[in-house]
Amino acid sequence: MIEVQGLSRRYGEFTAVDGISFQVDQGEIVGFLGPNGAGKTTAIRMITGFLPPSEGQITVAGYDLLAQPVAARRQIGYLPETVSLYGEMRVREYLVYRARLQGMGRMDARRAIGEALERCLLDEVEEQIIGTLSKGFRQRVGLATAILHQPRVLVLDEPTVGLDPKQIVAIRQLIRELGAERTLLLSTHILPEVELLCNRVLIIDRGKIVDQGTPDGLRERWRGNPTLRLDLKGEPAEAEQRLLGLNGVIQVRRLDRPTGEGAPEASRFSLECEVGRDLREEVFRLCVEQGWVLLGLSEDKASLEEIFVRLTAHESAQEATEDGRPQPLEPGPLESEPLEEAS
Repeated sequence: MIEVQGLSRRYGEFTAVDGISFQVDQGEIVGFLGPNGAGKTTAIRMITGFLPPSEGQITVAGYDLLAQPVAARRQIGYLPETVSLYGEMRVREYLVYRARLQGMGRMDARRAIGEALERCLLDEVEEQIIGTLSKGFRQRVGLATAILHQPRVLVLDEPTVGLDPKQIVAIRQLIRELGAERTLLLSTHILPEVELLCNRVLIIDRGKIVDQGTPDGLRERWRGNPTLRLDLKGEPAEAEQRLLGLNGVIQVRRLDRPTGEGAPEASRFSLECEVGRDLREEVFRLCVEQGWVLLGLSEDKASLEEIFVRLTAHESAQEATEDGRPQPLEPGPLESEPLEEAS
């Protein structure tokens, strides 16, 4: 539905987007991630036709955006990070105005406006002046504008930024519903949002796509060997040696104990296992045989946040093992210098 080939954008000697290529298939919700200044907003503006590329090709729903700009842009609904609305107009009045700009007939516009008001939960404020609305409602007006002409592709740039938790839940639910009907490209800094909403993830840094895949696929690729985290009550004798003796366990590491008020007296271990082995059942049986009190047993998966920081921490992003695979993340929180915010 969206196909990007060799897309670049240069400002003099500075390259904001450097030859990126990707595609978003029909019915997908794809997250577009990157630190501030990585080039994702520039890429989005080119994909939506608001900024001409220096090089490359963009195809939307089969239309070449450069050769057939009007036809291609009719297929796109775009919600920018900062929604530009006419604050002196009422909500319905503004949607009527936007429908006319889209060239919609009166009957089609009436039907589309009613549907957009209902889908975006704007019925109660449709006669209210936009300038008096909260930011959450203005964001919904922006979404209503984006879906008004029933585009096949939606591009949303930071749709929940600045909203309160209740508003975020409502907008996310709406995004899920819209994603069931349309192709959706979602740019956001909120990584849990990506895991909740997106089928696939593109990560951009310094103008280049540095990795892409499903959230689970990225975790598997960056974690390396599967790892179990085990909490045992007290200090069982010879626990490390017996755990290491299990068939399929490569390494056992003792981790810091749980801390804080009410935390149990416990021993915590990380078990690195052979690829393709799920040893939770064997670990449970060993605990029963040894009479250990098992407080917790779980797979230790890499979070999307860890992967994102690793890929965009420039001093270590290109490190690889001798066989060419990425260095696996260590169990537990990944310590890294915070990303600098670009002005």
